[in-house]
Amino acid sequence: MRGFSTLLAIRNKFRDLKVAAAFLAIAALLACASIWAYRQFMSSPPYVDPARYPVRGIDVSAHNGMMNLDAAYRAGYEFIFIKASEGDTFRDQNFRINYSKAFHAGMKIGAYHFFRFDCGGVSQAKNFIEAIGGRKLDLGVAIDVEQHNNAIGIDSAVVADRLSAMVEFLNMSGYRVTLYSNRAGYYEYLRESVPGACLWICSFSSDPINAEWTYWQYDHHGRVDGIRGDVDLNAFCGSRQDWIRFLEGAQWPYDSLN
Repeated sequence: MRGFSTLLAIRNKFRDLKVAAAFLAIAALLACASIWAYRQFMSSPPYVDPARYPVRGIDVSAHNGMMNLDAAYRAGYEFIFIKASEGDTFRDQNFRINYSKAFHAGMKIGAYHFFRFDCGGVSQAKNFIEAIGGRKLDLGVAIDVEQHNNAIGIDSAVVADRLSAMVEFLNMSGYRVTLYSNRAGYYEYLRESVPGACLWICSFSSDPINAEWTYWQYDHHGRVDGIRGDVDLNAFCGSRQDWIRFLEGAQWPYDSLN
């Protein structure tokens, strides 16, 4: 009887292991299906009419690795925003090489800074300017303002004050400032605190936002020649003639188009 009990226990244990393995396999399949569904449906890019928005660009950081921006430019991506800094101390390690590659390719260049809610605006502006190092920027500078991967528990009014201080310092230093965010970030931090700045909106809707915008980031999973993996895709709000005027320094949106 003892031998039979042992065999029964072994069989039950083997059965339990099979059940556990099946459960893990099902869980893994569900996770893969969820990721696929998110990429296919929840974050599917909208249709961006090339006749209406003919000027396209990308934004990159060290996370995109080494890139061939000559190939990206030949594929039709004319402008680029390159991450330069974050907070009041961090510098993107690939900013210099990415800038050199974009300049060599003939792309119109802007630099961006990830705004930290828990750092002062002036100290962040100084870090940004030092990271840029006096390089020519056709598109000026952009400040990325969003809750994702940012400090929590900071009052919105404090964030707005620090952001206003950063924008003012950059303006006084001669930079044209663009503010980047998604819809929630725009209404939470930008609409009231920094009116009049160029807006770079992240939206996966065919109607980006009910506000005047300059750039539209419409895809986080773009595929571009010369770049491995996903890259953010962007469009300029206007015709090619509008683009030329914008590069010449005209303030967007133009009164003549309103």
